[in-house]
Amino acid sequence: MKKKLLLHSCCAPCSIYVLQQLMSEWQVTVYFYDPNIHPRAEYIQRRDEMKGYAEKLKLEFIEGPYDTFNWIQKTRGLEKEPEKGKRCDVCFDIRLGETARKAKDESYDAFATVLTISPHKNAKQISLIGQRIADKFKIDFLDRDWKKNEGFKIACKLSEEEGFYRQDYCGCLFSKRNRDLKAKL
Repeated sequence: MKKKLLLHSCCAPCSIYVLQQLMSEWQVTVYFYDPNIHPRAEYIQRRDEMKGYAEKLKLEFIEGPYDTFNWIQKTRGLEKEPEKGKRCDVCFDIRLGETARKAKDESYDAFATVLTISPHKNAKQISLIGQRIADKFKIDFLDRDWKKNEGFKIACKLSEEEGFYRQDYCGCLFSKRNRDLKAKL
């Protein structure tokens, strides 16, 4: 029998390749916990697409609470931080912390995240946070840099084949603002 893995997912395009890699060795449950995604319509679009893809793969899908108020409170003062900065540390801590807590509470063998597939994310930064949280909750963290071996490129190709919506910002209102400002220049 396969060990149980709770996989934090932010969207179907980031998850497609990761799921392809994990399903043969793990009993995967997709955990969509992303209080950072803004606006709500963006959140719903990403959630629904991920849920539909999980159903297609016959995987359990769990949606965490959409608590943007808590996320905004914890990132207060970090609004002007760049991508990969201190705000991202806090964001990863919130999302991976909740994923680890849920994995521990529901007797999963390990937890993981798809976040390292993005070339816009620092895999080492995510790894350090994931390992610290794993130690805190006394649960294994499956630490993989999914963009290695052309993972991101493969994920893009698979996403296009599935017809997935590919967003052009991480999801938080600050990265959306930065994207919108760049578009005006």
